[in-house]
Amino acid sequence: MANPLLIFLPLLLSVAAVPHAADADADGTDPCAGRRIHIRGLPPRFNADLLRHCGADAFPLADPSAAATSVPPCESLANHGLGPRTNPRSRSWYRTDARLLEAFFHRRILERGCLADDPADADAVFLPYYAALDALPYVLDPGLLDESARHGVALAEFLSRDQARILSRRHGHDHFLVVAGSAWDYAQPPSVEPRLWGSTSLLRLPELANFTFLTLESRTWPWQEHAIPHPTSFHPSSLGHLRTWLARARRSRRATLMLFAGGASRPSRPNIRGSILSECANRTDACVVVDCSGGKCAHDPVRYMRPMLRSKFCLQPPGDTPTRRSTFDAILAGCVPVFFEDLAARRQYGWHLPPVRYDEFSVHMPKEAVVFGGVLIVETLEAVPEEEVRRMRQRVLEMAPRVVYRRHGSTPELREAVKDAVDLAVDGVLQKIRRRTRALEDGLPERIYALEEGSVDI
Repeated sequence: MANPLLIFLPLLLSVAAVPHAADADADGTDPCAGRRIHIRGLPPRFNADLLRHCGADAFPLADPSAAATSVPPCESLANHGLGPRTNPRSRSWYRTDARLLEAFFHRRILERGCLADDPADADAVFLPYYAALDALPYVLDPGLLDESARHGVALAEFLSRDQARILSRRHGHDHFLVVAGSAWDYAQPPSVEPRLWGSTSLLRLPELANFTFLTLESRTWPWQEHAIPHPTSFHPSSLGHLRTWLARARRSRRATLMLFAGGASRPSRPNIRGSILSECANRTDACVVVDCSGGKCAHDPVRYMRPMLRSKFCLQPPGDTPTRRSTFDAILAGCVPVFFEDLAARRQYGWHLPPVRYDEFSVHMPKEAVVFGGVLIVETLEAVPEEEVRRMRQRVLEMAPRVVYRRHGSTPELREAVKDAVDLAVDGVLQKIRRRTRALEDGLPERIYALEEGSVDI
């Protein structure tokens, strides 16, 4: 495969070609007012050089079986992190590895308008730090396990000494970055001994305490975290491609009542996944299980998207953590998601899926009622009137464009017609930073720490 640095070289150079400002509107208003972002210049060791961390041979000291599933395959770097196309004729479908979201998000920020060369003119500062890739040595190399508390320390030291005024101007409250993973994987207390395998202390660094972290899953209390959707494999580049897919999902014939896509091994203790697998085994007429054990579904969207298109409901039980990529695959397929706890989505993705609308496009069943209360999922879903199912499906498909990450370089028509996951994340973080900086300017810092998150305009 081609050198990853050569693949991403156009990305890093393209910043010079991106328009950094917008002309005033005819009425004299500034379209970039409150929306200017400065992309912080970082040495390549914090981004481009980290793209070398692909392939199982990147960490020869790591367990080969673990490395095979924990390190992004090198071909995932294609298309600026979207991955290779699912087939040569595909225009919108890619084998996307979520761990490369940081590089893809960086690419999308680069092509955005309202960029500021001078940080003093910016409303927010974006850090193009590929945190998940930088964490790989600490979580895969046994020799570095005891050093995992140092993840991000080099970045903090660089920011404090290189053009320190950028950081000190607003004490870091205007800085934001993307972390392609669950916040729990980066929140291990630095003093924990022995160190826990598989996690670092990035979010615990005091030097980064005021930054906004956009993670694939946030914890419920830290005010500086906010969850953004897990990337699916669908990345349209035109409005026509988006509308064609949504039309297909809308007219798809759905003969299956419910579907579960995930690990198919029975748990040793009673839990919601075990209850789902048990029901599906007893009701094969109503339930389909797509076995994604061992990463079978990781880069093969056909394996689960086709069954989702044929299903009315898609079950979204928590796993090691509450959220799942499958939630967003289901929304894209028009398969009504069934949640078993609020942390799975309602309390996570407020910018993209407004909490007040969840009852319109999803079903909620408390997991305790299913596991210990004798409530049967099949019977509950069979009782939903068909007209109600159709209404929820329509609402799901209305939400779908909000959780899609469109392809970089997409057509102006698509960019103007639809705000996608990146657009809404940027809108949300600018709103969040605006509230913080206003509180600082008003001498009311206590307002900064309020949990005031809401949804972005819909």
